[in-house]
Amino acid sequence: MNEEAHAVLRQDHVMAELVDRHDPYVEPNWDEYERLCISIINQQLSTASAAAVRERVFDLLERDVTPASVLAADEAALRDAGLSRSKVEYVRNAARAFQENDYTRAGLASHSDDEVVDLLTEIKGIGAWTARMYLLFVLERPDVLPLGDLAVRRGIEQLYGDDEELTRAEMRAIAEPWRPYRSVATRYIWAEYESE
Repeated sequence: MNEEAHAVLRQDHVMAELVDRHDPYVEPNWDEYERLCISIINQQLSTASAAAVRERVFDLLERDVTPASVLAADEAALRDAGLSRSKVEYVRNAARAFQENDYTRAGLASHSDDEVVDLLTEIKGIGAWTARMYLLFVLERPDVLPLGDLAVRRGIEQLYGDDEELTRAEMRAIAEPWRPYRSVATRYIWAEYESE
């Protein structure tokens, strides 16, 4: 898919430069539940703060981040690792949901992107942003444009708007030529934004 995606993205001169400059696919091989926990941890935190909390939480769980280990973990210890009271509740809600339903790649393969968002947002603590991160990073759906993500919006503004504020409609118009690989383009925008 990447060769095909890169051929589409290279038609946009800004994206062509990003494709040459970054490799946004270097990421640990987290499973579905781990990745959802990471998205919950990342909610409303800077990249650096989220990474520090994730490391402490994963260390506390001895790198065995499963629904069972999260439900068994001491709440005070999770809070000491950096999770707010509400985020402890959210990762536990997600753990129970994973025990009851199949949210794996295989389990959600027949669901559309919108259906996946609807299913995930039924879990208290999982909003549209987190559901879209799950589509993009876990299910690896090719055409997700998460404009609810501040870094994506700021990245598009820096790259395409000379740091001027753009509306979401303007951003969608900018991203239109990236179809059907807006997820791939998003990874490059993140890579550029985080390299600043």
